[in-house]
Amino acid sequence: MKIAVATDGSENAIRAAKHAIYLTKSLPNATLEIIFVIDFNKAKTDRLLAQSPESLALKREQLIGPVIQLTKDAEIKHEVTTLRGQPSEEIIKYVNESTIEQLVIGSRGLNTLQEMILGSVSHKVMKHVNCPVTVVK
Repeated sequence: MKIAVATDGSENAIRAAKHAIYLTKSLPNATLEIIFVIDFNKAKTDRLLAQSPESLALKREQLIGPVIQLTKDAEIKHEVTTLRGQPSEEIIKYVNESTIEQLVIGSRGLNTLQEMILGSVSHKVMKHVNCPVTVVK
């Protein structure tokens, strides 16, 4: 079974990764794919703040590094996929075109009003992917 976890470096994403690792360890022959999306909107800001492409890469590595370390500590098979674009759209497209059988994603915990106005990545993804989704709060 192929399980994926979408991460952005937030605490909710770390909790989602821990749950995905638990699932992966619980299922025989399961593997974990870590999905990280470089958001075009944030990339412009990151580029302005970064001194060099190397420091920008280091900043992104710091965002997904804790999840990679958790998978190494748990001794599970994993791979990292980096996508570029708007996070919800890229995650939906990638998951629907791949062999992922379960997606785990963190929730930002937006209240109902904020979610109606802004939407959330987890909400959009949950509604549009073709596989089961676990949203971790």
